[in-house]
Amino acid sequence: MSITFGVSPIAWINDDMPELGGDTPLDSVLKDIAEVGFAGTELGGAFPKGPDALKATLGRFHLDLVGGWYSCELLLRDARAEIAAMQDHLNLLKALGSKVFVICETSNAIHGQRNTPMKTRPRLAAGDWAEFGERLSDVADYVNAQGLKLAYHYHLGTIVQDQADLDAFFANTRDNVGVTLDTGHAVLGGIDPHAVIAKHPGRVTHVHCKDVHQAVFDETAGRDDSFLNGVLAGMFTVPGDGSIDFGRIMHGLKGIDYKGWIIIEAEQDPAKADPRQYAELGLKTLKDAARAAGLAEAVAA
Repeated sequence: MSITFGVSPIAWINDDMPELGGDTPLDSVLKDIAEVGFAGTELGGAFPKGPDALKATLGRFHLDLVGGWYSCELLLRDARAEIAAMQDHLNLLKALGSKVFVICETSNAIHGQRNTPMKTRPRLAAGDWAEFGERLSDVADYVNAQGLKLAYHYHLGTIVQDQADLDAFFANTRDNVGVTLDTGHAVLGGIDPHAVIAKHPGRVTHVHCKDVHQAVFDETAGRDDSFLNGVLAGMFTVPGDGSIDFGRIMHGLKGIDYKGWIIIEAEQDPAKADPRQYAELGLKTLKDAARAAGLAEAVAA
């Protein structure tokens, strides 16, 4: 195996803020994605939810379904209840041949609340990590047995946001629980993505590459504003338009022999940042960095 480049449709149609691109036709989004040169896309809210309809839609553009975000509530229910709740999502991914299951605890998350300052985000008490970790590890056992790799997405505005959270996460979950290495959420959350690669190579099961405008974050979500207002202000962007060294990221992935998808995912206002143009910049940046690092890209069938 080798690496394969995909994209999230969130730059075209933002599921958290439907006013951002919500009237964009799905075919227009998928046409852009295919013509830019991506091999696959993650699931978006505007996508058909029936396996046959989704296969037909993506098939017209020769795109694979990489996976898609799943919101879990393991702080409120046990692993058995969570497994029951995820069946529709899991079965859709399986039917489309996806190999990764991106999951995040959202029962008390605030990243979708535009009027809630991010500094009020939830934190898990020290005594609660063990139960959460055990439940998540049990869910990972089930998902992995279904032929997918579970990839937990640490995220601003949730219980796994900063380095202390991530340390507790790794300490209280079994090795079967992978992570989505999200560069943008790492840097803005105070996590060193290079250290995640170096210290937890076996846990890196999926990769989201987004760049950041640190000064914008510092004046918005990093101070007194909400996550969504930080997005609107432009705290995220694509690789090549911010401050993250993606050459170093690619060298790190090469060093751990990473094999799988690398996804460009940048929440932006499509009226200010044309999704296709920015996707082209992001893909060129990552391909150049991957080639320099010696990462082999999958050859299309």
